[in-house]
Amino acid sequence: MIVHSLQGIIGTEREVKGPTWTSRRLVLAEENVGFSLNDTEVPAGAEIKMWYANHIEAVYVIEGHGELVDDETGETHRLEPGVMYLADAHQRHTLRALTPFRAACVFNPPLTGREVHDENGVFPLPTGE
Repeated sequence: MIVHSLQGIIGTEREVKGPTWTSRRLVLAEENVGFSLNDTEVPAGAEIKMWYANHIEAVYVIEGHGELVDDETGETHRLEPGVMYLADAHQRHTLRALTPFRAACVFNPPLTGREVHDENGVFPLPTGE
């Protein structure tokens, strides 16, 4: 059994900061369970363009309000606690945090722990190293 606490991850190598987000990596590829789990915070006013070309991502909103824009269709969805979205077909999308925003994010394949978005909003594909 593996047990991690959010407080125990803050300030360690499992806390990864991007320019507009902070992600606490609770479950990683090294745990060998087929997915990874992050607790991610985004400050109010941030806008993040993402395209998980190499991953499927599920996001469950815990705190705050925001908007999700499907950049391929233009469709906009309201995000608030209790709402989940699944980027199931590698859709390019934009997250806008209208208030401080926090979500649980699940990735498959699992993240290795140090990933940050590249210039296209993509996380690299895990190499198994």
